[in-house]
Amino acid sequence: MPIDVFLDLDGTLTDPKVGITKSIRYAMTKIGAPLPKNLDLDWTIGPSLWDSFGKMGLQNKDIDKAVTYYRERYTDVGLFENQVYKGIPAALKILQKNHIKMYLMTAKPHSYAKKITAHFGLTKFLTYEFGSELDGKNTDKTDLIGHALGFLNISPSKVIMVGDRKYDIIGAKENFVKTIGVSWGYGTKFELEEAKPDYLIKNPEELTKTILSLTT
Repeated sequence: MPIDVFLDLDGTLTDPKVGITKSIRYAMTKIGAPLPKNLDLDWTIGPSLWDSFGKMGLQNKDIDKAVTYYRERYTDVGLFENQVYKGIPAALKILQKNHIKMYLMTAKPHSYAKKITAHFGLTKFLTYEFGSELDGKNTDKTDLIGHALGFLNISPSKVIMVGDRKYDIIGAKENFVKTIGVSWGYGTKFELEEAKPDYLIKNPEELTKTILSLTT
């Protein structure tokens, strides 16, 4: 059976930790609430900026300011403080050779995401790139995946979502899409197991094997 693949970006295709965490620290300093140097910010990789800044205790008016400050640094510097996970290009190449259509499915604004995929040579593997809007629309994975399914006019039964965080798994499940959780990103083992993906894999080689097994 033919199957289309929705791919998360941060923590799935690339490791964006440096750019995201430094830009968050920059924003919090600019707003007058600097973060402790040893504070773990790995949890901010995956959810929307609005959610992350909200969980840091900012109120709505300050959250919008923090997002603006974050983008001041991220759009110039943080965007490319990033690296593709080892084995990802080879895995995507195999899937492409097997005529699997792949779509980017990121909560990051698509205007930023497209710069990242182009910079790291990933665009050539992607049929279309879905992301959020700068005003926050479609940052929720449930909304984003629902939008993509409607835009593409494809059945959820013919799609599988690949991601490293619970947001990817939950968003897909709420749209009746099967899921693959990847353990090399920023979702903890407990987080992923609790979200109950249909498949949980440890490396990009398993990604190709799992997806190809679903097409037979």
